[in-house]
Amino acid sequence: MNAEQDATGAGRTENADDGRPDLNNSNVREDLAMTGRCAMVHLPTGRTCLLPLRHRGPCEFHRPQEAQDVVAGGR
Repeated sequence: MNAEQDATGAGRTENADDGRPDLNNSNVREDLAMTGRCAMVHLPTGRTCLLPLRHRGPCEFHRPQEAQDVVAGGR
């Protein structure tokens, strides 16, 4: 499932104005999402998808240090 999909089907949330209704979801890293990335976190491993928001296909999960490098502007 891509990060922009609302699993509940409930529609828009209060965060819909910023284009990321999924930010209130605990498996999305807000700091990384604000850089335009998918930011979906695989909770069992802590790995994060670094693909662009609304990417096609499955998420590609990367190590936490790689995600932190993106947030810091290193990639």
